[in-house]
Amino acid sequence: MSESKINELKGDIDELNLLLKQAKRKRVQDLLSVEVRKLETEWISLRDSASSATPMDVSPIPTTSTVQEKRYQVKLNGYGWDQSDKYIKVFVTLKNVHNLPKEQVYCKLTDKSMELIVENLDNKDRYTLVINKLLEPINVGESHWKQKTDMVVIFLAKQNPMSKWSHMTEIERKFEDQRSNRFKNDDLDKKDPQESIMSLMKNMYETGDDEMKRMISKAWYEGQQKKKDSTIDL
Repeated sequence: MSESKINELKGDIDELNLLLKQAKRKRVQDLLSVEVRKLETEWISLRDSASSATPMDVSPIPTTSTVQEKRYQVKLNGYGWDQSDKYIKVFVTLKNVHNLPKEQVYCKLTDKSMELIVENLDNKDRYTLVINKLLEPINVGESHWKQKTDMVVIFLAKQNPMSKWSHMTEIERKFEDQRSNRFKNDDLDKKDPQESIMSLMKNMYETGDDEMKRMISKAWYEGQQKKKDSTIDL
């Protein structure tokens, strides 16, 4: 992915956050927040992909036949995460991973990093997912992982139970802090806030999925009803 695409996404995120600060209605704020998080996830994924090596061919595995099959290593970037009082739960989707022996699915953990390794799945030598600089330290001894249908779930035990992680890594939090500080100094009066928000909402409706369209339609309808009720009261 080119550097220009990454910069374009970053510009979209910055402008969305400007509009988010200008939005007055709660539902509009929620819609903008959803779009911001979606673009941030894509931006981080593209940035990490650009900075890492591309999947590489490894030496063919010797066989008794004269034909040798190429094998590959694949670096994973996508994952989901959630948390409870005790654990940070990382969800990694891999088709058919539940069919592998347990010794072929394992993690290497430190107090501030994790690496998931899946061996010999779908003619790939190895799948790996590396997450460095976790937001807070984890307890390696109490952490574990499980294979589920088409998924691996890693349970990272918090060293500080009951703490709430705002982000998965220090890098993500640093990015958010820098963005927030920058917006404090922005001139918010350069654009008509209402016009900018309406234009953005229209674009989100035209390009969004069914759920996004439903939320936008509901927000517009409630806004119109509120205006109508105010007019009647007068």
